[in-house]
Amino acid sequence: MFRVLIRTPARSFRILCTELTPRSISISSVFRFTPNIKMADSAQSTPVESSASTPAPNASANANVPARQTNKKQNNTKQNKPPHPNAANAKPKPVKREVKVLMLHGYTQSGPLFRAKTRALEKLLIKALSPLNLVPTLIYPTAPNRLSLSDIPGYEPSTSDAGPGGDKELSDSWAWFRREEATWNYKLINEGFERLAETMRGVNLEGREVVDGLVTDPLDGETEERKEMKGVVRSEVIDGVIGFSQGGAMAAMLTAAMEHVEPGSQPRPVLTPDHEGWVKQIREANKGQPLKFCVSYSGFFALPPELGWLWEPKVKTPTMHVLGSLDTVVEESRSRRLIEACEEPVVVVHPGGHYVPVSKEWVAPLVGFIRGCLEKQQKTAEVEDGGV
Repeated sequence: MFRVLIRTPARSFRILCTELTPRSISISSVFRFTPNIKMADSAQSTPVESSASTPAPNASANANVPARQTNKKQNNTKQNKPPHPNAANAKPKPVKREVKVLMLHGYTQSGPLFRAKTRALEKLLIKALSPLNLVPTLIYPTAPNRLSLSDIPGYEPSTSDAGPGGDKELSDSWAWFRREEATWNYKLINEGFERLAETMRGVNLEGREVVDGLVTDPLDGETEERKEMKGVVRSEVIDGVIGFSQGGAMAAMLTAAMEHVEPGSQPRPVLTPDHEGWVKQIREANKGQPLKFCVSYSGFFALPPELGWLWEPKVKTPTMHVLGSLDTVVEESRSRRLIEACEEPVVVVHPGGHYVPVSKEWVAPLVGFIRGCLEKQQKTAEVEDGGV
């Protein structure tokens, strides 16, 4: 006697036979299943269990089907999944654009030193402009006029400096111009502006890169900064300038020399023949385009009469002036006079001395000012492109 148990997803059948017969049993001839009973798929065929020593031939084969076949089918189904009906209507990825900004250091400083002191400001500015799809590139040139120890305010020579060659040059102290104590005229200022023209020409050339704030020749291998610029529409001109102390004064003069008196009109006329050379260089270096904004930290008004043409009429380019209430290096009256030479200036006073505040609290006004200038410029460009 043997027993056979047949299982289906719907029911089980048990067969009891009292005698063995030499012929095989045809299950289909003994049982008729109802058509509406759902059978399992081919990977889960109905097993036949037997108490006999030899299992049914199809039982072990069906039981050993690898589970990964089912997973493979599911993966294929995912890969062949049709695209989402709204995929065709998806908005294109916004285009990122570069914003080039000159960073001008103060008296006795250098480009790399100024970058080290304003690194926190640079990081916050990059983060703040990201929602506008703007990527700032900050350029830190070094002034051309090297200083000696005796040029430093408050310097007192020691005994070791009294001999020949004692007035040694400092290794990394520079100036955009020098002021004559008797007349307050600026000497070497032409060289300072020529250095800015050289920097602008270099950074605006195709293939040039800005690495660590310095303009370099094209590199054989890609640097980290160049990878960040992939997919970014490069700016062909300098967009703005930020300066500190003597660099703040240079920033204001540079802005005035490059701006157009009226939108679409000719640049400001140069009334001092000795300045025509450097003015022509900086305008050509920026392809005749004025700056979009100017920020002056502890900057001051340029007093020499030969520079008076820069302030008549007033500077119309958006300007922001940041003053320290405890600044003892630049008198507030000199900074206020520069403010008066600008049209609708933004003025911020921080409770500190002669330095660039880089905490979030005091970087926020800078970020808001620059964002406002660039957003206004974008809207103006969109209107002009639309022919309105």
